[in-house]
Amino acid sequence: MKYVPDATGDRHFADDLTVDREDVDGLLSELDEYAVEQALQIAEEADDAEITVLTVGPEDAKDALRKALSMGADKGIHVEDDDLHGTDAIGTSLVLAKAIEKAGYDLVITGMASTDGSMGILPALLAERLGVPQVTLLSEVSVEDGTVKGRRDGDAASEQLQASLPAVVSVTDLSGEARYPSFKGIMAAKKKPVQSWDLSDLDLEADEVGLEGAWTKVESAAERPARTAGTIVNDEGEGAKQLAEFLAGQKFI
Repeated sequence: MKYVPDATGDRHFADDLTVDREDVDGLLSELDEYAVEQALQIAEEADDAEITVLTVGPEDAKDALRKALSMGADKGIHVEDDDLHGTDAIGTSLVLAKAIEKAGYDLVITGMASTDGSMGILPALLAERLGVPQVTLLSEVSVEDGTVKGRRDGDAASEQLQASLPAVVSVTDLSGEARYPSFKGIMAAKKKPVQSWDLSDLDLEADEVGLEGAWTKVESAAERPARTAGTIVNDEGEGAKQLAEFLAGQKFI
């Protein structure tokens, strides 16, 4: 699960062209809440399932972990290291894979994409690094007899997919509304364990991650132009014509 800047906030780039997280609040990525919900539903059908939520991010990312714990997850793992600053999706997949292998797992569930970068490639990268099957973009998921099954909905058809465990799956925002943390869950989350790991705990070097190890980077960025006042047309019988001319001039029609 990912700790992301609030999309409703005023976001900016820092001097090194990474997202400036100091000037905007962060939260648990909404698309990852669906992954937490599906993990909870799968665990409710199992006898001895344990849900561990994992995030890579700054100190404040613990707030996102706590929300997932208040929803019902059992424990959390927070990977935090100053050298992770500027890590891209490829580097993040490396860190997550190392952490998942260290923690142990049967099934990894992610959201379909993050609400900030929106790349949607992490589940596939993660499955490749772990060497396990990937079943992505599921709107329905279940686990039975060592097999994960799900439905992927496309524009023209739906597919029924399955893979043997261990595996990586990603779920869409159509998989089911995420539950709202109850007061009891919020209080219980304060007592649930959260482990903190850094790069040394994962046997990773600083040059494998961060801006130095990134395979992708932002070359340049510019502020979005300020919103200008619109054109007001007084309709005296020619309004439709002026509207058509405006749309044609903007190449909308």
